[in-house]
Amino acid sequence: MLDLRSDTVTQPTKAMREAMMAAPLGDDVLGDEPTVQALEAKVAALLGKEAAVFVPSGTMANQLAIRCHTTHGDEIIAHRESHIIHYETGAPAALSGCMINGLDGPRGLFDEDAVHASIRNKDIHSPMSRLVVVENTHNRGGGSVWPLAQFERVARAAHGHGLAVHVDGARLWNASIAAGYSVRDFCAHADSVSVCFSKGLGAPVGSALVGSSELILRARRFRKMLGGAMRQSGLLAAAAIHALDHHVTRLTDDHTRARRLAEAIAAIPGLTVDPPPDRVETNMVFFALPSTGTDAAAFCAALKTRGVNMIPMGPRRVRAVLHLDLPDTVVDLATAALTATIHPTPPREQVT
Repeated sequence: MLDLRSDTVTQPTKAMREAMMAAPLGDDVLGDEPTVQALEAKVAALLGKEAAVFVPSGTMANQLAIRCHTTHGDEIIAHRESHIIHYETGAPAALSGCMINGLDGPRGLFDEDAVHASIRNKDIHSPMSRLVVVENTHNRGGGSVWPLAQFERVARAAHGHGLAVHVDGARLWNASIAAGYSVRDFCAHADSVSVCFSKGLGAPVGSALVGSSELILRARRFRKMLGGAMRQSGLLAAAAIHALDHHVTRLTDDHTRARRLAEAIAAIPGLTVDPPPDRVETNMVFFALPSTGTDAAAFCAALKTRGVNMIPMGPRRVRAVLHLDLPDTVVDLATAALTATIHPTPPREQVT
């Protein structure tokens, strides 16, 4: 089975498992987990921030940031296709009492003019505009990458209105590799950043939130409140450290395979790659099914019977994600299965 549903399905490598087993352990809740502390210091330095906190998931990292930056009744500005809107179970409203002003823009991106236009008047009738959230790479935008200059303009506009800026950087290293900028340079314009170790980097579990020392101290309190403080979590932190040391530069392999897969899918009659192959920037490929016939869920179920697992992302949209657990033959095998699924060979009549 070729599992292309997500880059979260990867298994720890042998070297990663060895690093996990060798990690010195303590109790992170009691503040003496040496491997977690080493990871937090490492990721804070890599992103150019004062401090970091290790958490179980990217969703928790994002929600800690929102809770730290806002108060109940505030408004968050984010692209309408953002992860915090579609995949975090209404947590901004449930946990922080915030509403979201969803912006439009191609491939999950927006510009500074959209930020200026979305700022609420400061009067008793309106929510307070408090936070801008940028997602890099942008999942539903096709794994799209924020250009550094565009993000600088957006962050400058937000800060000019007194708003904080948070980056949902679940796949930030993918963006860095694809665009050629350092994660530190990108994060210089953000007040907080979440990064995930269990996606393209291949660790089994874990994310981090980075920011100022004051913000991270506040986030630790909310992490405890939400049940996210973990005991001997150095096992997981060691996997993340190994991923940062060994799995970043290889992300370019996933990007190359994704473009090859996009080109192959584009050549299959009936399937439409969107974004098109020349706009596939990182490790995600999205394609649309014909407007009539099998829907995405049924298509993916049929595809799975041919040994390839992809995920429906809408009524007629399918996503494939490339990652380190896939063989070199993944493009050829996936293309053959897709072709056979969209154009099944009719059974021959039995001759009697």
